[in-house]
Amino acid sequence: MDSKQINEASKFLSYVLRHKPHSIGLELDSDGWAEIDQLIIGSANEGRNINREMILAILTSSEKKRFAISSDGQHIRALQGHSSENVSIRLPAETPPTILYHGTATRFLKSIQQQGLISGSRHHVHLTKDKSTALAVGQRYGKPVILIIDSLKMHQDGLAFYLAENGIWLTTHVPPQYIMQEQGSSI
Repeated sequence: MDSKQINEASKFLSYVLRHKPHSIGLELDSDGWAEIDQLIIGSANEGRNINREMILAILTSSEKKRFAISSDGQHIRALQGHSSENVSIRLPAETPPTILYHGTATRFLKSIQQQGLISGSRHHVHLTKDKSTALAVGQRYGKPVILIIDSLKMHQDGLAFYLAENGIWLTTHVPPQYIMQEQGSSI
């Protein structure tokens, strides 16, 4: 199987496991887990040829580490990015690093200045310790800009942070006063 097939299957799994499990007749539990056999059957019913070999290839080849397999090997879930209402992955609150980064496009800056970073249809805002990851995310949406988040100050002010299994930091909202553009100016 080639990298194009793996990439397309990964995007499909992201869509199904994060946002629309019912589109293939799949049920997720409250922690986001789905039965792999049901995922394969539902995918086939939608004309998608996904099997265990492909799922394992996605897990081992992806730098983004978007998915996890249960210890018994029978279930899969997306690690974050859910918009599905019945999923509420419970992660313990953790103390974040002093700063974190968020990549976005310059066209969103005005809205961010007014509202901060909001989760939108997802459950959380995604932040990273890695500038290059933030830049790559921003490039997906247009002319990129890296935002610097004063995450430790946010935490000290009572806002909760969670660390996903793949190293992505999650929070429900980043108010504007905690955000600066990479050049060091407030947004």
